[in-house]
Amino acid sequence: MSKITYFTSESVTEGHPDKICDQISDAILDAMLTQDKESRCAAECLITKNLIHIAGEVKTRAKIDIEKIARQTLKNIGYQDYSNYKIINSLQEQSPDIAKGVDNITEQGAGDQGLMFGFACNETEELMPLPITLAHKLTKKMAEVRKDNIIKGLKPDGKSQVSIKYINDKPTEITSIVIAQQHEESISEKELKKEIQEKVITPICGKWINKNTQIHINATGRFVIGGPEADTGLTGRKIILDTYGGAGRHGGGAFSGKDCSKVDRSAAYMARYVAKNIVAAQLADKCEIQISYCIGIAKPTSININTFNTSKVNEEKIIQAVEKIFDFRPRAIINHLQLKRPIFNKTASYGHFGRTDPEFTWEQTDKIEELRKECNFIP
Repeated sequence: MSKITYFTSESVTEGHPDKICDQISDAILDAMLTQDKESRCAAECLITKNLIHIAGEVKTRAKIDIEKIARQTLKNIGYQDYSNYKIINSLQEQSPDIAKGVDNITEQGAGDQGLMFGFACNETEELMPLPITLAHKLTKKMAEVRKDNIIKGLKPDGKSQVSIKYINDKPTEITSIVIAQQHEESISEKELKKEIQEKVITPICGKWINKNTQIHINATGRFVIGGPEADTGLTGRKIILDTYGGAGRHGGGAFSGKDCSKVDRSAAYMARYVAKNIVAAQLADKCEIQISYCIGIAKPTSININTFNTSKVNEEKIIQAVEKIFDFRPRAIINHLQLKRPIFNKTASYGHFGRTDPEFTWEQTDKIEELRKECNFIP
């Protein structure tokens, strides 16, 4: 008898208040790294109507204009009222007690304790779960048709949600799509729904849609007031859509605004890199990796691999191969994935994983042959 399950993931556009905050936090980090690649940064942001409050801890030689960065981020997204915001800057010096473990000359320790997960599966070309992949493609397309004026009268805030039906763990169809798209008051909901269906949903999801697919576009009938005017945003409040849409577990640590001495970010990227290479090597159809650290200590306190009974070789072999091929110490991760570059603002919207941008080094599948050799596996 077939096993039928359903799974749902969501995404938001770059104009969503939480994502504005992620982008401001990562824009601050990038500005610091541009001038000083050894910068330490943990920048948090809150945004509400006409107010942005930036706080956190930094250690850097960079001289940056926080207010200018915040306003430029709003402008780039498409908020024309960027000059109306009062900006409070509460950034302070990083605690020397934290810096002590990270700045160890002989072996850089982890910037904090914590646990991180990486995930990959063979549902899509990106080796990502299908629901989050489609959800991100929808919100990215929504931003594209707004910025290029393909659909007139759209505003920056928006969300998507995609539900997939699985039979025996294989995706078969979309059962529902939810779209919320902010718009100008002059645009009729009827015309808006027609254009979003034709120019956003069908191009992205067409092959997965059938006559039974439920499609909801602006289900309340109106979405004129949005963005920070309607909803307060915070850095790090969209960690599930930043990763695997709930299909893989999450250790709880956010990414945006953190330099990669923070293993919340760097080790999560490394875990994705390893899991993706395992699936790309066809050693398993699905793989989740957990790594944990102690502050000030370089080597992980644990590494665990779960292939959900999909591995083609003994899981113990995979673990041994991973420990031989990959170096999980923070400095090694940073060097291998080139994580001192100012590349992080691009990660702050539409997911940190499953991207083809060359800056996303953790998406490379360059360890396939090494893994196969160590596992004595021929596909």
